[in-house]
Amino acid sequence: MSRYIKVLASLSLALAFFASAQEVNVYSSRHYDTDIALFESFTDLTGIEVNLIEGGSDELIERIVSEGDNSPADVLITVDAGRLWRAQEAGLLTTVDSPVLNAAIPENLRDSDNEWFALTRRVRAIVYNPETVDPSELSTYEDLATDQWEGRVLIRSSNNVYNQSLVASLIAAEGVDAEAWANGIVENLARPPQGGDTDQIRAVAAGEGDVAVVNHYYYARLIASEDPADQEVANAVDIFFPNQDGRGTHVNVSGAGVVATGPNQTNAIRFIEFLTTPRAQEIFAGGNNELPVLEGVEVSDIVENFGDFKTDDLNVSALGENNPEAVRIMDRAGWR
Repeated sequence: MSRYIKVLASLSLALAFFASAQEVNVYSSRHYDTDIALFESFTDLTGIEVNLIEGGSDELIERIVSEGDNSPADVLITVDAGRLWRAQEAGLLTTVDSPVLNAAIPENLRDSDNEWFALTRRVRAIVYNPETVDPSELSTYEDLATDQWEGRVLIRSSNNVYNQSLVASLIAAEGVDAEAWANGIVENLARPPQGGDTDQIRAVAAGEGDVAVVNHYYYARLIASEDPADQEVANAVDIFFPNQDGRGTHVNVSGAGVVATGPNQTNAIRFIEFLTTPRAQEIFAGGNNELPVLEGVEVSDIVENFGDFKTDDLNVSALGENNPEAVRIMDRAGWR
């Protein structure tokens, strides 16, 4: 972990022009020590103080709404593209004209009007019990809704935004009936949805179901844990990345936007640009075993050990745009 918290001496000298005695107010729903160390390095390099407010994504969005034009927030960092879309729909973000960000972040990982930018990628994978499932049986998300998996699927509730974004991606996928898929998943549940992604993995290890749909980094955390109980769970399951012969595994993001009423918008842009530099990307993504958005940046050792896999290049804006319909589909399916 120490490699994530050292001063980023290797960052480009081009950042030198950032130097100032100013500040930037960052509202973030990410809660990782590596993020804080990275922000401190930004201050060391630029002289711009980072004032950090942490909270849940929806909580921070509501806070900025309630603060109105007097909000001190300059940067909003959230997890899930759906929440970035919610902030955008609420009119909280502003268009950013940054050649640096346009060059660093692929078009499918940023808003078409540049109101927000992905900073890390996370994929929604399948964790399975190798004692009851042969990996040759696994193929796609769509297949999990077939009769083969009746009574075998574990997944968290429909109010979880990661699942809403997965359904939103299925709405956008060519040849997929998202409504039929949601109905099939509900019919195939091993138990009523409960708990978070880690709870689904533990339930697979305990034999309560054979497969679970989870974000990949929850499994990575169990692998990295020094708790023997976590190690036991990690050793009892394995991970599979669906849809490799088609569109690729579903991608979600954590990302950031500049708040429209922010008092320090120039510093806010500089801050987000900093987070897309190679060394910063390695730390920002690696601290949570996520995938970087910048090409050529190394992933964590754990993610490296997962091997190569294809990811869906759907523009993640669709995850927000399709969110209302995804929620309606899940409600109609009785997904609680």
